[in-house]
Amino acid sequence: MSETQIQADRILVAQIHGTARHHARWRDLTAEEHAAAVAELRELAGDRPDLLAHVAGILEGFSEGQLDEPLARQGAALCRDAGADLEAIGEWVTEGRRKESSGAPPFSAPRRGKAEPC
Repeated sequence: MSETQIQADRILVAQIHGTARHHARWRDLTAEEHAAAVAELRELAGDRPDLLAHVAGILEGFSEGQLDEPLARQGAALCRDAGADLEAIGEWVTEGRRKESSGAPPFSAPRRGKAEPC
């Protein structure tokens, strides 16, 4: 796989993740909301059920025991309903758990510590 394709997949995973989280609510979705969310995820993913599985697994694994777990589980369910590769989700759940338990801050977190003198 070329570096260009890897970057394109990363961008698509981020878009799918954002869309799944955008549609997740602290309540059950209405039938219309669910249908709209699934349709948008299907359109984004196209013929890539592997990327839907990636997002579903990471959402579930990373959020276990967190306050936002219900939202993440609903987002993962939307990915499943959009056609995620069900067999591939388990390995991504494991990856999400591993990242969550590493204790490392998200890559976007600012560094803390003493500032170097100028």
